[in-house]
Amino acid sequence: MASKQREISVSEFFAKNRHLLGFDNPAKALLTTVKEAVDNSLDACEEAQILPEIHVEIEQLAEERFRVAVEDNGPGIVRAQIPKIFGKLLYGSKFHTFRQARGQQGIGISAAGMYGLLTTGQPMKIFSRIGSNRPAYAFELTIDTRTNQPNIRSEEQFEWDKEHGTRVEMILEATYKKGRHSVDGYLRQVAISNPHLELIYNPPSGAENGEPVHFVRVTDEIPPQPKEILPHPYGVELGVLIQLLSESKLQNLSSFLQRQFSRVTLRVASLILETAEIRGNTRPNRLKHQDAEKLHAAMNTVKIMVPPTNCLSPIGEKQLMESLAQEIEADFVTAVTRPPAVYRGIPFQIEVGFAFGGNLNAEDLISLYRYANRVPLLYQQSACAITKSVLGVDWKKYRLSQARGALPSGPLIVVCHMASAWVPFTSESKESIAHYPEILKEIRLALQEAGRRLASHIGRRRKEKEEAQKRSYIQKYIPHIGIALQSILSLKDAEREKTVDLLSSILEKSRKM
Repeated sequence: MASKQREISVSEFFAKNRHLLGFDNPAKALLTTVKEAVDNSLDACEEAQILPEIHVEIEQLAEERFRVAVEDNGPGIVRAQIPKIFGKLLYGSKFHTFRQARGQQGIGISAAGMYGLLTTGQPMKIFSRIGSNRPAYAFELTIDTRTNQPNIRSEEQFEWDKEHGTRVEMILEATYKKGRHSVDGYLRQVAISNPHLELIYNPPSGAENGEPVHFVRVTDEIPPQPKEILPHPYGVELGVLIQLLSESKLQNLSSFLQRQFSRVTLRVASLILETAEIRGNTRPNRLKHQDAEKLHAAMNTVKIMVPPTNCLSPIGEKQLMESLAQEIEADFVTAVTRPPAVYRGIPFQIEVGFAFGGNLNAEDLISLYRYANRVPLLYQQSACAITKSVLGVDWKKYRLSQARGALPSGPLIVVCHMASAWVPFTSESKESIAHYPEILKEIRLALQEAGRRLASHIGRRRKEKEEAQKRSYIQKYIPHIGIALQSILSLKDAEREKTVDLLSSILEKSRKM
């Protein structure tokens, strides 16, 4: 038995458990591949403060074999980093930072390349350039799943008319389907949550008549770059605290608390140490386990200001409403951005947008678009905190019918976005948000506020419709009233017509009022 024991690399683990990363089936694999590449492109452009222009191409090579290419106008990637970013799992710059970003773990795009290699044996191709005065590089990469290391098949410089940017190509086993859970539906939702994005999508030939789909940007305003912040004391677990203490080279605990956590001033650090009954001049790496437990308890007892929220970059009410108005033919749109809140010491912000009426089907259940850090969540809807919050709202108060335990019905699309420095996903595939009470509460409050606006709109429309019906009835009988008055008062024809005109004029004036 002992001779069979050996270390398992992270690549080997995810190669066997690729469903954990969103590669459950060929249709979902195609969507996940596009999603990971587009997320990376958007993050890179925003980090460099470049208005993103992204081209997505899907070409069908065989019945279940596709070539996917995603190209952006981002800052490009330096040559030395290309193999590690695309050929190594759990490699990235965002995992240890504390600010809003689409990617978190450094798995997605390299996992997509690994899936393509496993299903077709074809390497991933990467083209990148970081400036007009720098050469462009083309790589062909595979990933060695036994060691989780990149394997460079080829590397060369080439002439590229693009000043800067990155293009990723991969061939994979997949299935193209249409519908809300398709690549088409996903990219449409991406355009809604990223109003600053110019997106050109070339679907497989035969889909959408093979013509490119162009999502035009709504605004030229690039979202402000979220600032990196330190973790808040309320969100730190005991094991993490003990590790930070053991690795610290600072001379005393007071400095440790102020430099490791946000919102900890000299006064707050003194309060924490006083509550924990620990001397401030104690060296962090010499703190005993029982004292570390006291320190952890005190950190969660002392009142500390909530963490700063400049690590967040919400869509914004105006931009969300403009995106909804452009992508959806609706009679009424509204959006609500809640003030920042905190769960487990981590800041987050909830936004909700409604599009109602127009060409939306009044007989169907409402459509729920879920987002985390501007990324659409298309699967595991029933497990998501957003869905739970929507189901928990009494929609009859907002003039929508709702069966018990079901989404309300009506011509309505609900967009719900959570922006956070760390979104609590329920799995590595990042498809649903965990049910933290603080998150559920904020979503519910945003839905209720938007619901009140919707109810006012529906009420106003119903009243206008009822008044129009009544007016129509009166208008219908005015000529008959004129005839009756002519008979009773012996009016001439001209007087009768004058009376009819006068009554019609009074009715019209009352409508304008």
